[in-house]
Amino acid sequence: MLKKISDAEVSIILPNYNSENFVEETIESVINQTFENWKLNIVDDNSNMETKKVLEKYKNHPKINITWLKKNKGAGFCRNIAIRNSTADYIAFIDSDDIWDKEKLSKQIKFMINNNFHFTYTNYYTFKSNKKNILNEVKPAKNFTFEKYIKDTSIGTSTMIIKKSLIGNTKFSKTKICEDYFFKCQILKKAKSAYCLSESLAKYRIRKNSLQSNKLKNIFWIWIINKNFNHLDIFKNLLSIIFISINSLRKYGFK
Repeated sequence: MLKKISDAEVSIILPNYNSENFVEETIESVINQTFENWKLNIVDDNSNMETKKVLEKYKNHPKINITWLKKNKGAGFCRNIAIRNSTADYIAFIDSDDIWDKEKLSKQIKFMINNNFHFTYTNYYTFKSNKKNILNEVKPAKNFTFEKYIKDTSIGTSTMIIKKSLIGNTKFSKTKICEDYFFKCQILKKAKSAYCLSESLAKYRIRKNSLQSNKLKNIFWIWIINKNFNHLDIFKNLLSIIFISINSLRKYGFK
């Protein structure tokens, strides 16, 4: 068990695909962290040339490793590669269009070490890609179990930090939608609980063409995951879909 924050090592997982307009701001929010013992693992999912030009700026950065895929495989596949290549005690996640507060890693790692937590997340803000003003502040529950999470998916992927030992062989699904829902469900089945640092330390960008905006597809894949992997009966699956839909509207609105 680590006793000092300075002893902790963090591997940051960043899957990237055609985010030329946003990924530089994302990377800079990592570089500007007050916590210093981190490495950023970027896996580029065969992006366009404009995006690759942005990433090329960071290819010689001593704390950044970039893996280039020759075929588009999806965010889950990219995260699995980055996790497999990580040797740090803690695994943090950030998506290629989200932004971290500069104190995020420092505050969250301290929170985990002081409480011996293996899975944590934080509050976060939502904002539209074409505007800088905040749409909403999402304040997830203080803790999540598997049973709670299948009704409320408020844990933001870009706010998560998980002990590598807890992740073990758990992988993101190969689907290009709801791969993070699948992963969190499997982790929460192993963990007693996940715990919230109730401070907004990330900004979640909402884009019209983002996968998160495809609400009907999300519902379909959540149903499939609940049925085939979470082994929920029809009644529990229906309740899961209803509660998740209600909470999604609360977080992101009707647009």
